[in-house]
Amino acid sequence: MAQRGRVTIPKQLRERLGIRPGTVLEFQEDRGRLVVSKQESADVVDQVYGSLGKGRRTEDVIDALEGLDHRG
Repeated sequence: MAQRGRVTIPKQLRERLGIRPGTVLEFQEDRGRLVVSKQESADVVDQVYGSLGKGRRTEDVIDALEGLDHRG
């Protein structure tokens, strides 16, 4: 932990959990343990952030943005 109480979340965890600048994290204490939870975003763009260029077809990304599934 840094002097001003800041913590660094390892890059691997940030990527796996979809934590990026602007992500809201909630901190709670549970029986002497610090528990951090990522607030789920209702923003559609946040839900598909980082999915481009990872083997997904453009149509699938657009469908995800629109909340559709046309794979039939």
